[in-house]
Amino acid sequence: MKALTTVAIALLVGAAPVHADGDWIRPVTHAATQEECGACHMAYPAGFLPARSWSAIMGDLENHFGENAQLDEATRAEIEAYLVSNASKGFRLSVFSTPPIKISELRWFKHEHSHEVSSAMMRKAKSFSNCAACHRGAEQGYFDDD
Repeated sequence: MKALTTVAIALLVGAAPVHADGDWIRPVTHAATQEECGACHMAYPAGFLPARSWSAIMGDLENHFGENAQLDEATRAEIEAYLVSNASKGFRLSVFSTPPIKISELRWFKHEHSHEVSSAMMRKAKSFSNCAACHRGAEQGYFDDD
């Protein structure tokens, strides 16, 4: 049942490929994205958000979740192009008045984490943005339950 649920959620995420065990999404393979985004946090798979979301995030790097993450224009444009071209295609954006910019606020994410996350896990992770605290293979695209 878990594998079926994970596959269904992956389909909601979009066209990201799913590994045979149902817990894999294409990780970031773009060097500039890995280097720049990964310098502060895990470089999140582009398939976690739709293209409009990545464009909104990359268009406001001066205020990137309370931090200034500005890049030179060429690097910013290169990273945005990578994220947009690999973004999820499975979202119905008409339900959003503005593009979602936090993965943790999306329905599929809340569904996956609402019953499974204990207070001990949250103390360890400190934030839902720290995927690798609970998913050891997150940076390789594996989000199985560790």
